[in-house]
Amino acid sequence: MKNIVQWRRRIALVLIFTLVGWGLFAGFRPQAVEVDSGKAIRAPLRIIVEQEGRTRVVERYVIAAPVNAFARRITLKVGDEIGRGDVLAELESVRADMPDRRRRSEAEARIKAAESGVLAAVLRAGAAASSAQLAEKELQRMRALRSSGHVSAVAEDRAASAAELATAELGSARSAVSVARHESDAARAQLGFTAIGSAERVSVRSPVSGQVLKIVHQSEGTVAAGQPLLEIGDPHALEAEVEVLSADAVRIHPGTRVTFERWGGEGELEGSVRVVEPVGFTKVSALGVEEQRVRVIVTFTSEPAKWQRLGDGYRVEASFIVWESDDVLQIPASALFRDGGDWTVFSVEQGRAVKRRVQIGKRSGLAAQVLSGIRVGEQVIVHPDERVKDGVRVVTR
Repeated sequence: MKNIVQWRRRIALVLIFTLVGWGLFAGFRPQAVEVDSGKAIRAPLRIIVEQEGRTRVVERYVIAAPVNAFARRITLKVGDEIGRGDVLAELESVRADMPDRRRRSEAEARIKAAESGVLAAVLRAGAAASSAQLAEKELQRMRALRSSGHVSAVAEDRAASAAELATAELGSARSAVSVARHESDAARAQLGFTAIGSAERVSVRSPVSGQVLKIVHQSEGTVAAGQPLLEIGDPHALEAEVEVLSADAVRIHPGTRVTFERWGGEGELEGSVRVVEPVGFTKVSALGVEEQRVRVIVTFTSEPAKWQRLGDGYRVEASFIVWESDDVLQIPASALFRDGGDWTVFSVEQGRAVKRRVQIGKRSGLAAQVLSGIRVGEQVIVHPDERVKDGVRVVTR
């Protein structure tokens, strides 16, 4: 009986020491690190450049005043349909100032002065006519006396010169009469035409068919030559204007495929780059950073019925597909990190993290093409932190 009790005590002590040892071992041994993982898969991969843009009418016409004029109120509204040759605006000749009492008195005085000038010019013309008539008679007498030898040739020449001078003075006097009469007419016109008088009208017509996009000057008033009145165009002929960073623009070329998402309608729209403008410009971002940007013009290639609800100046989100392939071995881009200048990942093998160097090809924001170092189906650790080291035990969440 005593031996049985001793054996039980020994077994109990062994169990106690075993449990304590296991507890110490379990408490002090390294714990497995919880990690997030992803798989290496073969799937389509796209390299895209995303930017916001806006739509615009392909052919926009700015209708301006051809001359200095008084514009009548434009009755058209934005969105009105117009045809080629339709009247868009009516222009009148610039109206004269409304004369006050002082200006009217001055104008009436100028009229009287002009009438007096006409009378004086007529009198001078009459005197010049008498002188010319006398000089002509004197010339005839000298020629008769010269033929009979009673006067010299010099006397005849002097009479001829006097007749020519009198004739010229008569012409000048008659011209002075015309000038005086025109000045009199101008003085009367200045007084006769006022701001409430009749005016000449000119109609500004549409060069194309389309819709009114914008009215710049709707109320009546004086306009200068070249001043915009309204803008017209065909809103059913649209293209997109996207401002991209110059570093991204060098990867885009005419013909690059473009997709539009989150544009307001169902599905996505397709487009193609028409032109990459060769001149960049500086633009300050929302964070206050100066950026060099380039305008890229995109033509819609989807059926017009899908995007006809878009209008001029609508916001769109454009994705430029600069590279794509349908079958690419890829891993999450967040699994990559640099180690001595090489791209490296942690793969999960038998519950442990194993550091492996990989060769990377194309990269997008979320995935990276693997050229070597990883096989299809292998797990890699994404977002590895400082606890993840080569050979450490890991467990995936």
